[in-house]
Amino acid sequence: MALYLQEFRFPDKDAEWRFFTAQRMTCYDSFYPFQVLSDRGLGRLEFAPVTILYGGNGCGKTTALNIMAEKLGLARDAAFNRTAFFPDYLRLCDDGGAAPPEGSRIITSDDVFAWMLDLRALNDGIDRRREEVFAEYADARYAHFQLHSLEDYERLKQVNAARSKTKSRYARSRLMGNARTRSNGESAYLYFTQKITENALYLLDEPENSLAPARQLELAGFLQDAARFFGCQLVIATHSPFLLAMQRAKVYDLDADPPRPRRWTELENVRAYRQFFADHAAEFETD
Repeated sequence: MALYLQEFRFPDKDAEWRFFTAQRMTCYDSFYPFQVLSDRGLGRLEFAPVTILYGGNGCGKTTALNIMAEKLGLARDAAFNRTAFFPDYLRLCDDGGAAPPEGSRIITSDDVFAWMLDLRALNDGIDRRREEVFAEYADARYAHFQLHSLEDYERLKQVNAARSKTKSRYARSRLMGNARTRSNGESAYLYFTQKITENALYLLDEPENSLAPARQLELAGFLQDAARFFGCQLVIATHSPFLLAMQRAKVYDLDADPPRPRRWTELENVRAYRQFFADHAAEFETD
């Protein structure tokens, strides 16, 4: 199994303090990403072929992924909160000399959402064009047309096509397929299967968003296969118990003080799910 990134070090409070004491200015609107991970005690991560960052909102999962992606020069689609302090912070980080293969990238919820918006815009354009094609069909089918010169040849083909096809077949011949046949969850799952290929490093920020439980299980299986059989290394920030339970994944609990690896069954959110279903076990017995 592939291991393109073995470790990553973030600056501790002392390193951040030395940086700020060397600055001439003392008042800033934002220090981000300084004082986020150091306040949580996150200094070093060691990676497995599948590494998962778990924790509640504000624990620094997304910040850590963005920092690693920028330090490693990974491709990304959507913009993110890259403040003026990012270059200074990145100089204090250490990626252990990692050299991710070409094709490595970070995938965020914003990437998936933007892609689904693009599909929606494409569909809207197709719908508008469909009405134009229907009007074009009626005009061509019932036109009184005679060929007078080669300049009329394209119009002749249009008329013949309209007279030889039904309206729906004529429209299909001029329109590309409509992607709206897929739900948001299906589109999101398709996005991951298209972007994640072979032999690369992928950082995934809460990939379970937009996915129903069954799709999350399907995604977990796809990601496990990508790591086990197709040379991919994955670093995933997630709340999903279905992803947290991935076989042989190394799970960091960023809610712990300091953050440390833990078994997925020990995590607070997972145990909350377990307790909820235990409390309602009798109701399942009546099904």
